[in-house]
Amino acid sequence: MTTSELAKRVGITPTNISILKTGKAKAIRFSTLEKICAALDCQPGDIISYVADK
Repeated sequence: MTTSELAKRVGITPTNISILKTGKAKAIRFSTLEKICAALDCQPGDIISYVADK
């Protein structure tokens, strides 16, 4: 699935998908995460991870 198609399915801009994809996002709404997981048929832990500050 392309980022453009994912953006359409989730209802956000391709730019915002890119920000999430590159790890530059500071936060994500639970509703957006839920839509991404539904579109990708996955669980949140499959696409996000915790990285401690240095």
